[in-house]
Parts: sequence; structure tokens; C-alpha cells
Amino acid sequence: MSAPTSPNASGHRSVLAASAVEHLVTTPDGTYVDATFGRGGHSRLILARLSAQGRLVAFDRDPAAVAAAQAIADPRFHVEHTAFSHLRATLQALQIDAVQGVLLDIGVSSPQIDDPLRGFSLRMDGPLDMRMDPSHGETAAEWLARATVDELTQVIRDYGEERFAASIAKAIVARRAAGRSLSTTADLAAVVADAIPVKSRKDALQHPATRTFQAVRIHVNQELEELALALEQAASMLAIGGRLVVISFHSLEDRVVKRFIDRRAHPDRAVGAARRLPLRAAELPRPTLLAVARVLPGDEEIAANPRARSAVMRVAERTAEPWREEPLQ
Repeated sequence: MSAPTSPNASGHRSVLAASAVEHLVTTPDGTYVDATFGRGGHSRLILARLSAQGRLVAFDRDPAAVAAAQAIADPRFHVEHTAFSHLRATLQALQIDAVQGVLLDIGVSSPQIDDPLRGFSLRMDGPLDMRMDPSHGETAAEWLARATVDELTQVIRDYGEERFAASIAKAIVARRAAGRSLSTTADLAAVVADAIPVKSRKDALQHPATRTFQAVRIHVNQELEELALALEQAASMLAIGGRLVVISFHSLEDRVVKRFIDRRAHPDRAVGAARRLPLRAAELPRPTLLAVARVLPGDEEIAANPRARSAVMRVAERTAEPWREEPLQ
């Protein structure tokens, strides 16, 4: 089933929306979590599949997204202004001990990208902010103003997979040393473009600063760390048979998700390697997740929503309670 091609009121199109909700909602009477509300494309489809007894809790750390969520007048729906790394504590505070499904749609939403004041996009000049929650934490400009060459190089290399990371880092620090701050997206785009040789640019359609912008954004928001925490907590809150559905948009995110599911689908591998001893069948830990599906967008959805091109959706199902290894005698 392909996702709807019509955008919601904000102009944002939720990627793999129908497919994600189809995999997520296994019982209409259950309690579900949309851990990345955005502009509510997934949440509205989830609510449409729930019965009167169903319940949906949404999370988002973007105040604009939370404001959009508060416009949903449905007694089955509740929204929390918090990061999804606080998922377990937030649900427990709501007296929810287990849920039937958790959805995470990772990355930046179209409204965030399209607002120049947020500082995510190369297309429009604006303040170099990049925070998912602009009311909290250090901006991209503040971090770039203090980071060392080594710190910049590591972030741009590891999170942007940029082969000219060292040259870009040195150019940023040299600009600072010359008394020229990096305060806008145009400032950062220009210094990165100057640091990358024209003859080395393989994709003429991609701005040379694209990878650096991605890296800085991931670092400022601690996105991979947040994702790792959210996956652990989501899995721990799933009832037996509950579904974890994660949509990611680049290889770094997808790698974290894939490895997380693999470790819980095959815990015996890690335990056996750690103990370096043969184990009897009864001693092997039980898998707590089953990999159900890996879904890619179809040509029709990509044509209607180019942002979907890099999307990967992974679905896993909770199979058992966590196994705790007894201490070795």
C-alpha cells in the first residue's frame, strides 16, 4: 500500500505513511505512540484506525509541532513536548505500563527545513540555529564558534561522511581567527564551498556544504544518541506482540536501527561471544524482537514526494521479556 500523496495543511507529506500505520496498528483497541509527531500525518492515520477504546500518545521536541498537535480535538489523543529519549519516563508518568506500538519517523520535517529562521536549509539564508527545540540547548553558531579543529573534523567526518572534513574544519577555525563569525547559513555554506576543490565535487546538483550541514545538525541535536535511547525505551515499553516501526532517511540512522533490531533478534550471538564458552540450548537468551519487514518507498511515492527517495522503514515485533544473564559462578 502506498502512502497518501496529498500533503497535510502545513504542506508536509509524511513518508511511507499508510504502510507505516498498517504495520504499526495490530489491534484497534491498543495504546500507541507516535514519537515524532511533526505535523501529524502519521498520527491522524493512526487515529483513523483506532477504536473508541484506542489511545495515541504523541511526542515532539519542536514547539511548533506541539502547537500543531494541540489542534487535534480527539479524546483518544495526547501530546507531550519532550524528546523521544524520554519516552519511558513520560509514558510511566501517564500511568501507561505497556503499548502496542511505537512509531519513529527520524530526521527533519519539511516545515523545519522550509523555515529560514530554523537554520536547517541551504536554500534560504537564516540564523545558524539547527536546534530541533529552539528553546533549549546550544545553537549551531554557538558550537561552531568554540569547537576545535579536531572536534569539527570528527563531527563532519563521522556524521557527514565528508572526505574533506579536515579541510573544512581548518577553514572554519581560520575564519574565526580572522574575526569573521559564522552566524548565518550562508556564512557556513560559503566557507565549506571554498574549502572543497571544485574538481572534487562529484554531484553537480548537490551543494558542497550539504554533508557538513547534516553533520552539524546531527551533532547539535545529538540525534544518534537520542535515537539509541529511544529504541531501547520503545522496545522496553512494547507489550508482547507489539510493533516497533522506524523510518530513517540516511545510512547512519538506518545502521543504528538495523543493529539494534539484530542484537535483540539474535542475543545468543553476543552472549556466546562474550562468554567464549559453548552454551546449552537452555542457557541461550530468548530473542526479544523479531525483524518483520524492511520497506522502501515505491516509484509513485517518490515521484509525489522526492523526500521519500532515501527513506527506509524497518519493522520489528516484541517476542519475549528481556533475558537477564545469571552471574557466572
